Amino acid sequence: MSGMNSDTIYAVSSGALPSGVAVIRLSGPMSKEALRALTKGRFPAAREAALRKLYDPADGIILDEVLVLRFDGPNSFTGEDVVELHCHGGRAVVASILKALSGFKDCRPADQGEFTRRAFHNEKLDLTEVEGLADLIDAETEAQRRQAQRQMGGALGELYSNWRKTLIRCRALIEAELDFSDEEDVPDSVATEIWKELSSLNGEIASHLSDARRGERLRSGLQVILLGPPNAGKSSLMNKLAQRDVAIVTPEAGTTRDVLEVHLDLGGYPVTLIDTAGIREDAGLIEKEGIRRAMQHAGESDLILWTVDSDEALNAVPDEFRDQSNLWFLHTKSDLNKHAPTVEDNHSGKVIETSVIEAGGIDGLLKSLREFAEENIGLIESPLITRERYRVLLQKCFDDIQRAIEAVQLPIELRSEDLRSAADSLGRITGRIDVEDLLDVIFRDFCIGK
Repeated sequence: MSGMNSDTIYAVSSGALPSGVAVIRLSGPMSKEALRALTKGRFPAAREAALRKLYDPADGIILDEVLVLRFDGPNSFTGEDVVELHCHGGRAVVASILKALSGFKDCRPADQGEFTRRAFHNEKLDLTEVEGLADLIDAETEAQRRQAQRQMGGALGELYSNWRKTLIRCRALIEAELDFSDEEDVPDSVATEIWKELSSLNGEIASHLSDARRGERLRSGLQVILLGPPNAGKSSLMNKLAQRDVAIVTPEAGTTRDVLEVHLDLGGYPVTLIDTAGIREDAGLIEKEGIRRAMQHAGESDLILWTVDSDEALNAVPDEFRDQSNLWFLHTKSDLNKHAPTVEDNHSGKVIETSVIEAGGIDGLLKSLREFAEENIGLIESPLITRERYRVLLQKCFDDIQRAIEAVQLPIELRSEDLRSAADSLGRITGRIDVEDLLDVIFRDFCIGK
């Protein structure tokens, strides 16, 4: 890691230009030297904001008057010396400062996610906190922000680290009994006592795993699909919910032929609403492909909204979805047809009246969707599993512990090895064991300057 951190990196960390203010961040051993040269020796105190003129070291021309912040390592985001230049956000201003920085020895533009990657390598963040930061940047709703904030704050990493410490301590007790059983300080059969503690630990892990994937659903958003025959009002409803023209609406059947998506914020919960091609038997070649895609997305969705405007359309639900509990019926165009279609007696799906014409015509649908989101996600303050990577490693950890607990016929050394494997799985989640192959995948989705 020392080779990687020998360079000083810099980048705009505040987003797209032009803007009122742009933040240029530097991190590395040359940060303070570069700042000293740019300010002609007017060096600000650490962790105190100071107004300074920046000069081009090449010709002494003033580049901008900026607010300067300096953070000395290890007390910084990356754990290295860090400087922030809060300058005016014009493209020419920023370009001139970046050009001046490029002239310093061992200074170079940062790669994607390199600031955060240095924070990880310098043990300022573990991988769960790194991924929580990525989720915080991407958060679109209040519930997503709160979950990401908890994870970035270390709640998830602390939980897994404490479990790992328990496993390591239990292994240490086993080793103590094996190596020092003749010593007075080591009680007889101390290893026998750890299995009750490990059973309790595995109960916590099992409870953590049986979360109905709430954390992952909150992170990615619930998938809700509009399905039904052509001209049932799906696209009009889509536009009404999105509050903009997302889908083309015409009297002609089969207008929608591909899958359209919009992201909604329903009471703080993220929902991805999907509009699809109308399902009918006599579809053309292009429509058939649209219907195939619609059926595929429906099978992967959390909720299917079957849009109907008559009894005939109501009962045309494809057989593979007819008995699903996550199927609702939307009576569209209720302003034209006040008679709500009757659901078959053997189906428990609710019927919701909707109209894109009448005032408040979709209020009932919005209320039901919010309740569905709260039921399936909920604002849980305890840490939740947010990624499949965590789930796979947690399941392996659980299986290893369970195998060690149940293998009473095996030598204690072999059971201890299962506990070592379980602890390693937890270590891979937080990024402290054998994760080099994961790092490029994790950091490639970060933007430059983070």
